[in-house]
Amino acid sequence: MKKYSFEKLDVWDQSNNFIDKIYDLTSNFPRDERYSLTSQLKRAALSVGNNIAEGSGRITAKDKANFTQISFGSLMECLNLIIVAKRREFITHEQLTELRNDINNIAQMLSKLRRAQLSNPQTLNY
Repeated sequence: MKKYSFEKLDVWDQSNNFIDKIYDLTSNFPRDERYSLTSQLKRAALSVGNNIAEGSGRITAKDKANFTQISFGSLMECLNLIIVAKRREFITHEQLTELRNDINNIAQMLSKLRRAQLSNPQTLNY
């Protein structure tokens, strides 16, 4: 089976691991949050990997980097929503810390990917 270039990126793989954690985490949120915080957090987490994949299908380095930047924005949205979840006591301090570490790692990887996309566009063929 053919693997597309985005499937070979560590940052895409890590974003999918993050999605798994978010789905597991939100399964314990209060039922009345199903259409608000739970849904928004899942969508934001999904958006991180989705934009990496979508950007890989773009032709120009600038377009690829733009989608990587959108992924970064979605990741920051996740962080804000996780902070809200902690404030509402839906998650523990330990869960917040673990997720923040994941977000920090993914953010660093996205920043490196974006720099690579903009600094050497001829060698990037996603």
